[in-house]
Amino acid sequence: MSTVVVFEEFGGPEGLRVDDEEVGAPGPGQVRVANRVVGVNPADLKRLAGAFGGRVPGVLGFEAAGVVDAVGPDVPDLAPGDEVVWHGTGAQRELSLVRADHVRRKPSSVPFDQAAVLPVAAATAFSALVQADTGEGDVVLVHGASGGVGSAAVQIATALGARVVGTASPANHDYVRDLGATPVAYGPGLVDAVRALPDGLDEVSVVVDLVGTEETVAATVALLGEHLSPADADDAPSAVTVVGTDASRAAGIADKVDAKGALDEVLALAEDGRLRAEISARFPLAEAAEALRLVAEGHVRGKVVLDVV
Repeated sequence: MSTVVVFEEFGGPEGLRVDDEEVGAPGPGQVRVANRVVGVNPADLKRLAGAFGGRVPGVLGFEAAGVVDAVGPDVPDLAPGDEVVWHGTGAQRELSLVRADHVRRKPSSVPFDQAAVLPVAAATAFSALVQADTGEGDVVLVHGASGGVGSAAVQIATALGARVVGTASPANHDYVRDLGATPVAYGPGLVDAVRALPDGLDEVSVVVDLVGTEETVAATVALLGEHLSPADADDAPSAVTVVGTDASRAAGIADKVDAKGALDEVLALAEDGRLRAEISARFPLAEAAEALRLVAEGHVRGKVVLDVV
């Protein structure tokens, strides 16, 4: 028997309970992974609340890293003992049956906790930046630069050759600066603060909005001005959001589209030492509810993880 965290109905973290389950052998095209670390994301709260639909009872978790302990038929490229990272659903458990095409080998230089948080936050950041065709010479504004996706976006944009301005609370300015961005405070005065930046940093050419409020939409429109390309234009959008709303779409801000190969790309950046997550809190698997409560507060810097073993 192995440990699993289950929810019986849609609701909040209080509905999670720890249980035991029997996990069978992997089928064709599957591997069984003994998870070491599971990433915790705001998407878990949405899943728990029923925003994505799906069946109940259910198991949360969209990303994890661990060790392959069994391989099903028709999986020629993986073997028991391989250290891996994977994305999918139902990761908050000790043993997971996973589609082999959702599994990647973990670089030996990347710790399990760092690998486990790449499939959601880092791949999301990479997708948004690539969608906007970010590259050398761009000035990228990241709304929400101190969170899990935002901190990855700062580092990835820098690796792509851009300079970065990141919004964050003053308490997180040093952190954002250490990531490689010039920090500015969000809220009233944001547009003026960016326009006052020296060395051409006021000439924002790409915006990645990870907040999705009326204020961030208005700031994006004001700062990009005539350079805000329509979301349905043939050219790459100059602004991409992961929190699409009617207001953002009406303003010409594109919804993020997942980039093919994003996980492979961010794994390579992590292996090269150009992408690293701050693990701000970690909990044992059995305390998944506490981890979700922390994420629900909305002020987590970096990432929260669950340690399985």
